[in-house]
Amino acid sequence: MSKKHGAFVWYELMTTDIEAAEEFYDAVVGWRSEDAGMPGMDYTLFKAGDVRVAGLMTIPEEAAKMNTPPAWIGYIGVDDVDAAARKIAELGGKVHRKPDDIPNIGRFAIVADPHGAVFALFKGAGDGEMPEIARDAIGNVGWHELMAGDLSVEFPFYQKLFGWGKDEAMDMGPMGVYQLFTHDGAQIGGMMTKTPEIPAPYWGYYFNVDALDAAVERATSRGAKIVMGPMEVPGGAWVIGGVDPQGAHFSLVSTKR
Repeated sequence: MSKKHGAFVWYELMTTDIEAAEEFYDAVVGWRSEDAGMPGMDYTLFKAGDVRVAGLMTIPEEAAKMNTPPAWIGYIGVDDVDAAARKIAELGGKVHRKPDDIPNIGRFAIVADPHGAVFALFKGAGDGEMPEIARDAIGNVGWHELMAGDLSVEFPFYQKLFGWGKDEAMDMGPMGVYQLFTHDGAQIGGMMTKTPEIPAPYWGYYFNVDALDAAVERATSRGAKIVMGPMEVPGGAWVIGGVDPQGAHFSLVSTKR
């Protein structure tokens, strides 16, 4: 497997109002947005400095017909999208959108793990590499978190699919075990069995901001609701979970309040 196999390589917000979402995330996270110039569709790039971090688009018509709510989705790199999609089906997951090409960009598929948490597979076209950005850089995604249907099922699923490693397991008391995981030897996220009040399993993404309280003020003044935190987490960082004005869940993380 290449180093790209199993790495989160892109993030995308599908929403109902791209202009409002663009203004919101530029202000809250500190991104700079620009049109991607993709023929036949409106697609916005969110950039941290000069580095592309994420994309923004209107919920596709077929997804809207299925009442898909606004949401962030993470794209995970694979060496072969078609082979990975077949393996997902073999491991008990689901392929929501079969592998397809994005002209001059790459090949992708929209999939879900055995309990329904949605993510995307991706392999870029050609040999071009995305510019590197430090995981703790302001504006990057600093942490990936799965609220799993059943950790005992999902962790082996992702291990077999992406080769992720098992790191420290943290006892959260009545909430259960929070399992850290690694890619290519580096910690990139954590997962745990979701609590009963969470309606469905999902992947969440933590955007690095300069200082948490100021970012929260920017978010709430623009209509966001904070549903978790501020909370200090191991390692000295502070986090919040929120819902943006269109209804998509997001999280922020910073080493400063």
